[in-house]
Amino acid sequence: MRQRHRPWADDFLRDNTGLIIPEAEEKKGRWKEVFGNNNPIHLEIGTGKGQFIAGMAEKNPDVNFIGIELAKSIIVMAGSKVKEAGLDNVLLLHVDAADLQGLFAENEISAIYLNFSDPWPKKRHAKRRLTFPTFLEQYEHILQPGGEITLKTDNQGLFEYSLVSFSEFGLKLQDVHLDLHSIEDPENVMTEYEEKFSAKGQPIYRCRAVFA
Repeated sequence: MRQRHRPWADDFLRDNTGLIIPEAEEKKGRWKEVFGNNNPIHLEIGTGKGQFIAGMAEKNPDVNFIGIELAKSIIVMAGSKVKEAGLDNVLLLHVDAADLQGLFAENEISAIYLNFSDPWPKKRHAKRRLTFPTFLEQYEHILQPGGEITLKTDNQGLFEYSLVSFSEFGLKLQDVHLDLHSIEDPENVMTEYEEKFSAKGQPIYRCRAVFA
């Protein structure tokens, strides 16, 4: 999908380097120092407009959150949302998530969120899926022992593929839901896509996968 050009994006990035971190690879292994505390760090890959990460940060002030988003026109919207909410436990990275080990040290992250990731439905594009084994290898490296991945999607094909990929990689599946909104989960924070799809009656799939 083509992203809308936002003329103010470059100015926002320049003026908010304490929120949207430039040269993030230089902070590898020092993210708790950047946050200024020893709280656990949760990572969202594909932050979008920031509704999820801002909501989670507000509900969990004793957790630090890092959001990765490649699209400049979108990450500045997430940054605006975080800034307006006055959240000091969120940092954003305007980078590609392909090289997570270049951004985070071993065992530096406690949890990972994959929310409504691009399903890349064509078989020849499988390596681009965020639950492909090469990504799982990176997650295993940067996550602490017992760290978990939470996946939410409206795409049944991606969900089924991910369950198999997680299992074959040796992760333990937990909290598998084929229709998340059929249950009451007060801890669930919805993304923009989640609100949109659920309003249309589409089921939302969710699972947690834990590294042993």
